[in-house]
Amino acid sequence: MLQTIEEAAGGVTTTSRAAPSGEEKKVAVHGAATVRFEHRHGETRLATLYHHDPLRVLLPTPRRGDVPIAVLATTSGGMVGGDRMDIDLSVGPCARALVTTQAAEKVYRSTGPDCRIDTRVAVADGAWLEWMPQEAIVFEGSRLRRLTRLELAGDARLIAGEMLVFGRAAFGETVTRGLIRDAWEVVRDGRALWADALHLDGDIAETLNHTAGFGGAGACATLLHAAPDAADRLDAVRALADGAAQQDGRARVGATAFDGFLVVRILGGDARAVRRAYMTLWSGLRAEAAGLPTRLPRLWEV
Repeated sequence: MLQTIEEAAGGVTTTSRAAPSGEEKKVAVHGAATVRFEHRHGETRLATLYHHDPLRVLLPTPRRGDVPIAVLATTSGGMVGGDRMDIDLSVGPCARALVTTQAAEKVYRSTGPDCRIDTRVAVADGAWLEWMPQEAIVFEGSRLRRLTRLELAGDARLIAGEMLVFGRAAFGETVTRGLIRDAWEVVRDGRALWADALHLDGDIAETLNHTAGFGGAGACATLLHAAPDAADRLDAVRALADGAAQQDGRARVGATAFDGFLVVRILGGDARAVRRAYMTLWSGLRAEAAGLPTRLPRLWEV
């Protein structure tokens, strides 16, 4: 069973793979997906496709005027201790594509091994890629290690993002313990451009609730834009953030730019407010930076 953020808020929690209370799942799974697009005969075409349970790659028809799209689906219903997902995404020179996920990723409680999500995103010279997965919902006592590595060449351009939701608010669940390690690595032409890591381990309630930490936020998100002219988009992104705040003031947004890179942070007490701000910034930025329609894949609107 796949779950969206609305379902997390509304109380859908069952899954065919969740371990019973007090027990650990005996067999971990190792899913993998490889997707590559290349520019051939005047248009972007799928060049490589591989997937291994519990990951599946879907290729829906894009909306008119938009780029080709690939959608990753996790058929297992969520991640339990020891599960691993390896994702490899790439676009060749001058290709343009968008990759997202079908639904939120749920990370269940673990009394032992960590769950791992390792994603490599490679964008060739002259190419454009959007890697925008839906949120990961971390349950109380879950253990998640996630690494996203972005490898850019020449004047490659990219938008990438991640969201974290801390527990199931509809059940009054607050995350007080576990492991959350969410790391980024960005390189261009082999040179390190940016690295960042959130690391919370053990008793994490104080950090999540402290005013100098997450201030009791129910969710957070990071949105990245890499391009030679990324700094030129900073004012536009801040204007988008102001517009999102006027619509719903429950999410706070900060943005900065440096060395061909733009970083946006979103924090909010309500996970749905964070998601809406994330969608507003992404859709506006793709239009501003790449001349693409100010809209997202249909599954984001469900």
